[in-house]
Amino acid sequence: MTRFRKMHGLGNDFVILDAREGAVAIDAARARAIADRRTGVGCDQVILLEPSQVADVRMRIWNADGSEVEACGNATRCVALLGASTIETRGGILRAEANGGGATVDMGEPAFTWEEIPLAYAMDTESLPVGWEDLADPAAVNVGNPHIIFFVEDADAVDLARLGPLIEHDPLFPERVNVNIASIHHGAIRLRVWERGAGLTLACGTGACATAVAAIRRGLVKSPVEVQLPGGILDIAWEADGSIAMSGPATHVFDGELA
Repeated sequence: MTRFRKMHGLGNDFVILDAREGAVAIDAARARAIADRRTGVGCDQVILLEPSQVADVRMRIWNADGSEVEACGNATRCVALLGASTIETRGGILRAEANGGGATVDMGEPAFTWEEIPLAYAMDTESLPVGWEDLADPAAVNVGNPHIIFFVEDADAVDLARLGPLIEHDPLFPERVNVNIASIHHGAIRLRVWERGAGLTLACGTGACATAVAAIRRGLVKSPVEVQLPGGILDIAWEADGSIAMSGPATHVFDGELA
């Protein structure tokens, strides 16, 4: 039997497995089985904690479709609640500080060049000359994983369930992409996210970071900025040439065992 923790950050939920004291077998097929909301535990991502040579813990992340990805801001806050202050990921080492029912995470510096996103060919990532139906002129930011951000009048009016997968799998994005739809209201950001490999999500920490950075670069908001997601609020701070600070809640739901 393998013990697990069920946790979530603003409704973005995780099954967390701890392999620091004993090996845990995990691959794409098992991740999909665990994430299945009808026949498994059910989650957006499966998180595996392993020993690290350079941090308190190494965090590996599988999306619900079985794809392994680089970073997850909401999961990082959950892992911080488990006692880790430095967390090794495929996207780099993240530093976190737990504070009551949540955590603040140093998400590192964003990347902007087309090669770093990555895109299939060179273009200006602050305003890409591309579009999908009424969605046009997005920004692209890499915050450990790739994001594209569209600024619209009303984020809730966009049919993201239909357009999200079309954009995620567009050949412009060789590693696929997370799709963010944002609108600005009274200095805050309203955000909905189609998460690569997971679909519509109640919250996406890296999406909130990428969107805040893109909005600050365009002069649409000032740092720090409140990002309002369907699952709740994250506070994002960023200054040019600096690291992104993300603050928000994390919640332990229950413990269990996998066969």
